[in-house]
Amino acid sequence: MRPAILLSLILALSGGSCSGGIGLRPAKGVPEDGWVRSNILRADYAGSAACAGCHPDVYQAFLGSPMHKMTRIPETAEVRAPFSAERYRFKDDVATLSQAGGHRYLRVFSPRFGDHLYQVTRIIGGRYREDFAGVEVPAPGASVPEGSDELILPLSYVFASQSFRPKGYSVMVTERPGLRAGGVWNRTCVFCHNTSPYFASLYGALLGPGAPGYQGEVVDALLPEDRRYTFVVSRPDLLAEALRGEIRTFGGQPREEKEPSVLLNQALRTTRENLRARHLLEIGIGCESCHGGSKEHVKNYRQRPTFEIRSPFLSARPALANPRPPSPAEWANRACARCHQVLFSRYPFTWEGGRRRGDPGGSHINSGEGRDFLLGGCSGAMTCTACHDPHGEDRPERLASLTGKAGNALCTGCHPGYRGDEALRAHAHHDPAGAGGACINCHMPRKNMGLGYNLGRYHRIGSPTDPARVQGDRPLECALCHGDKSVEYLVTAMERLWGKHYDRAALRGLYGDLRDNALRATLSRGKGHEQATAMILLGERKDLEALPSLLISLTNPYPLLRYFARKALSDLTGRPCDVDLEQEDEKIRTQAERWQKAHPKDESAISLP
Repeated sequence: MRPAILLSLILALSGGSCSGGIGLRPAKGVPEDGWVRSNILRADYAGSAACAGCHPDVYQAFLGSPMHKMTRIPETAEVRAPFSAERYRFKDDVATLSQAGGHRYLRVFSPRFGDHLYQVTRIIGGRYREDFAGVEVPAPGASVPEGSDELILPLSYVFASQSFRPKGYSVMVTERPGLRAGGVWNRTCVFCHNTSPYFASLYGALLGPGAPGYQGEVVDALLPEDRRYTFVVSRPDLLAEALRGEIRTFGGQPREEKEPSVLLNQALRTTRENLRARHLLEIGIGCESCHGGSKEHVKNYRQRPTFEIRSPFLSARPALANPRPPSPAEWANRACARCHQVLFSRYPFTWEGGRRRGDPGGSHINSGEGRDFLLGGCSGAMTCTACHDPHGEDRPERLASLTGKAGNALCTGCHPGYRGDEALRAHAHHDPAGAGGACINCHMPRKNMGLGYNLGRYHRIGSPTDPARVQGDRPLECALCHGDKSVEYLVTAMERLWGKHYDRAALRGLYGDLRDNALRATLSRGKGHEQATAMILLGERKDLEALPSLLISLTNPYPLLRYFARKALSDLTGRPCDVDLEQEDEKIRTQAERWQKAHPKDESAISLP
């Protein structure tokens, strides 16, 4: 067998172990390096509750975190979505949400897809929205047969707007004809929203290109070759033994062939077809989803848990020869990128003018931050946890503080030459006390599509003057703050201040006339994700010249952009844009025109095409 493949993860936990074990000499039976011997197999996991005794504060904080509550049982969970005879209409379809006998129900009436009643069995998410999975039942109170398929239900509840919308409209999908249940929950959403043996996520990577699709994606296929990791199988016999054990767990009969690729195929297909909630180690994300199986650590605190893949038959290493061993920060960040890579996006475009598979650029939307960070210049020295709390919920005031001196201190630890106001002024060509003096504003620009119709930060740390960014995508990152300027004004200033040169022909291909405003030209000519960034910024600037384009965007082919346009119109005009986006396009246009004409501050009323 040729051990293929592109993987992530290896790392030594960079702080603390139970009972002060760090720094102690290995006890008898403890590996020389002090780490657990195996942490990817089903038998290696102890469960989150085993962490509570030695780490009570962290454990209690994690229990209340959105990450831990990524999947919940509705009968025992706090649910924010209202299930009190709410009625939601989408085009000709109607959904009603109710409760009876301690259970939640979603009923969908659709002329095209029929009348269906579902008992909600899973609540998914909880930081920005809630999604739902459920089982079809004949009537409220009817028993749910064992082994029934749990389907992804067709609604999401968005916290920012306190409203429902069709499921799937959190990413760049095209218009839906109506409401109907989607895929089977246990075949689509499980591995990143629950705790399962990490071994099961690696089958496709071990098989290599052409492996059947299933839930077990790893990030390396979405990274440039010089940042990928590959597996090395040292004991094919032990790999085969582990695969047979998983196949039996799912009720399969392992094949007799000794070739691991045959068993990998069988394990992948058996997992995809037979996985049920009872096969998960925990519902929701547990401690070992990130830290790896830690049963050895629980038995002997001197055997420390690690993000590194530890196994008697499998290891991971850089795909290309690299004389420098991976840093602890790189391994930690790859643990985050297991899930924060936007696994199943079919939208092909990325920042830097690239495509997701062929020429990896950075993600345009939330949930790709881990992968984006690995693409940037700081992932070898800084960890995601420098800014984010993995055991709780990020405090808004803490994140806001990073746009000032507190954030700059994170950067100057590795870049001491930029400490002090004069050094920062010479580097940034901005007032050190202003927005342009905050490292994060230029090197992690606010341009990614957030899950609440807002903008999040782009986590591929780099320079706004990089020609790949300037000539590859829109809008110019300097326009995020200088939104009143033309393309030509901005690039000329960048050339003067930073000694760069930019291809005007390439820029005209992006923007057309370079005398045009950079944000408005992006809204008119950009790709969908670029338009979303421009929409929100134009709305915040209250740029009335953008009003016609924003109104037209209420019927954008990507439904998610319609919500961004509506948010931008509300911000621009200072009054809620109450256009109903859950109706046919013609009705949306009529209602949008009526809404616009009723606004007394607009210079003129327009008719939408």
